Amino acid sequence: PADEPPPLRRNRDFTLLWLGAGVSLLGGRLSSVAYPLLIVWSGGSIAAAGLVSFAAQLPQLVVQLPAGALVDRWDRRRVMLYCDVGAGVAMTVVVSVLLSGHLWIPLLMAAAFVEGTATICYRLAERAAVRNVVHPSHLSTAFSRNEARGQAAGLLGSPLGTGLFAVLPWLPFAASAGGRVFAFGSLLRIRTRFQQPGRPASRSLRAEIAEGMTWLWRQRFLRAAISLVAGSNLVFQATSLALVLIIKQHGGSPAELGVVGIVSGLGGVAGALSGRWWLARTSAAGIVTGAFALWTVLVPLLLITPNPIVLGILFAGVSAIGATTNVTAGVYLSQICPDRMQGRVISVATLLSSGTNAFGAVAAGFALAHWGVGHTISVAAAAMALLAITAAVSPAVRSGRSVHSGRTVPE
Repeated sequence: PADEPPPLRRNRDFTLLWLGAGVSLLGGRLSSVAYPLLIVWSGGSIAAAGLVSFAAQLPQLVVQLPAGALVDRWDRRRVMLYCDVGAGVAMTVVVSVLLSGHLWIPLLMAAAFVEGTATICYRLAERAAVRNVVHPSHLSTAFSRNEARGQAAGLLGSPLGTGLFAVLPWLPFAASAGGRVFAFGSLLRIRTRFQQPGRPASRSLRAEIAEGMTWLWRQRFLRAAISLVAGSNLVFQATSLALVLIIKQHGGSPAELGVVGIVSGLGGVAGALSGRWWLARTSAAGIVTGAFALWTVLVPLLLITPNPIVLGILFAGVSAIGATTNVTAGVYLSQICPDRMQGRVISVATLLSSGTNAFGAVAAGFALAHWGVGHTISVAAAAMALLAITAAVSPAVRSGRSVHSGRTVPE
């Protein structure tokens, strides 16, 4: 048809956004891998490494909601540019300090917090911008590619960050800064507006955050799906920690954990790339209920064997399903949420679904220490089965419509 849009691969602005954000994301992964290595290999304590990791993760809890409101209030492209500058400066400071031969933990904590804050704001602005950069009929493809990009960055970041650190301790941070420079240049070349004109007059951040929360609460399907995903994330905190013990207790090595991670990451990439295929064939409700049913089958299978290849395949299945679910959530939110509220709603959804991860890790650690791997995985499997049953019988979940049509709500 004459009005059919050109293929997404010919969308220059989306390609620039996708590539720049991908390099920026990979740079953030490099530094997050390098922080604990830097401290431990420089003679610092595990406690110090934990403090820096805490500073890097703290923005997930304290910055997420105000960042979503600011992304809706301010120009999103400009927000992303400022984030690249802030994160790049933070990493440059770390490189300068390391080249001077010093290692100051408070400075590393500050740099990690600044970079974490910039990363959150950047991701929120980018996700909110996608629906304005691509044609509505290309949303599912765009979000599939974005999710695959994130999975690939996670897959490559760990070995690349470790390898760069082995060459020179400051190299991962320099590469991270360079990635931000590349992303900055990509953004400058994009001509498309990242949001629709005519934003409402500014109000207090609290009022704008509350508006986003209220909107999300009124969406029956999203409210139910996010609650279920939050529960599943707690389960996966337990399975991830249990994997380490399974390998260790059977005489395995860290290299075997690496094998599991690689296979699992490949599964995530495959699941992300197949997201568009699934969206074309089933509704959001079908994907959510199917995901929990499959997870219920996979979780108890972790007790079958300590073989890293088999464990990798099982975790690849978990990752593939999770990636497909992420694509579904991204497209669904982009289609039904007004553009002026995208940042706030995404931030609220992210905080609710993933904000409990830190507590889940603590609980999983205590459970594994007191119950052992077998009982902990059994409890995790029972919890996942309960979530799957809830998803199957919930009217709210069943209300999730198909998201393949490409329609977006008007302002």
